[in-house]
Amino acid sequence: MASRAKRRRAGGPPDCREEEGGGEEESDSDLESDDDEDEDEDEEGEEEINEEVNIEFEAHAISDNDKNGIKRLLQQLFLKAPVNTGELTDILIQQNHIGSVIKQAEVLEESDDEDDDEIFGFISLLNLTERKGTECAEQIKELVLSQCEKNCEQNVVEQLDKLLSDTSKPVGLLLSERFINVPPQIALPMHQQLQKELIEAQRTNKPCGRCYYYLLISKTFTDKKSGVKKKGSSTHQKEELMFSNAEEEFFYEKSLLKFSYSVEEESDSCLAGRWSFEDVPMKPLRTVMVIPSDRMDAIMDKLKEYLSV
Repeated sequence: MASRAKRRRAGGPPDCREEEGGGEEESDSDLESDDDEDEDEDEEGEEEINEEVNIEFEAHAISDNDKNGIKRLLQQLFLKAPVNTGELTDILIQQNHIGSVIKQAEVLEESDDEDDDEIFGFISLLNLTERKGTECAEQIKELVLSQCEKNCEQNVVEQLDKLLSDTSKPVGLLLSERFINVPPQIALPMHQQLQKELIEAQRTNKPCGRCYYYLLISKTFTDKKSGVKKKGSSTHQKEELMFSNAEEEFFYEKSLLKFSYSVEEESDSCLAGRWSFEDVPMKPLRTVMVIPSDRMDAIMDKLKEYLSV
């Protein structure tokens, strides 16, 4: 699986020169020479910034070695929300008959990086119904319900509560996280493989196989100038939302229930960063979606249409 990525030079402060009092003034020729050198350096910098490299990614089954990487990506999703990401990571590793991690296919021999098994993303599922009673599952249900209460009308809250409480129709938390510089094309084979693994798990009566609904918490952004949504109107128009994982827009279109809530106060860490698009400040959100499982085939068809390479 090949993807093109741009190699960017880390920006740093401009060169600073301290002028000593009483020193000789520089001649015009010296200044012109310095200007030429600066221009040459700027041109070299531009060449380096625009350099493109091919990076090969591979999907691997989740293993114990991936614990730190998965936990880091989960923290990127949940930020400061009270969710036991350590326990959640352990469960995803234990049920490694489903789920995959994204790794670089080949690590250069001359690389001094000690973490050759660094993961760039992962996909998996936590069956909230099967895992009822575990701390992380209960915390996730409490998180989405509490945010629904703050941002939605009572009938939507009741609908979500009923979905999460009905043990006859299991709900699976779909987790698909990756670093922002990993292209969306990688999502297609990852989702396709996960669906195959879930079908096989159901056939062999393994955990996670049976899901009636999928719950997805997506990292989204909106223009700060669009204003704060009033309670009951938290379902943003699709054109107002920007999805960190571009393919999740197709899940949004097919969702039965959806709402967004702000994480602006939690996003002051380097994991979340400060976001802008074309110099327009963006407000970070989390968009919660519930998708019936019988709509997944249509979503996969959309992913094939837009993400096939």
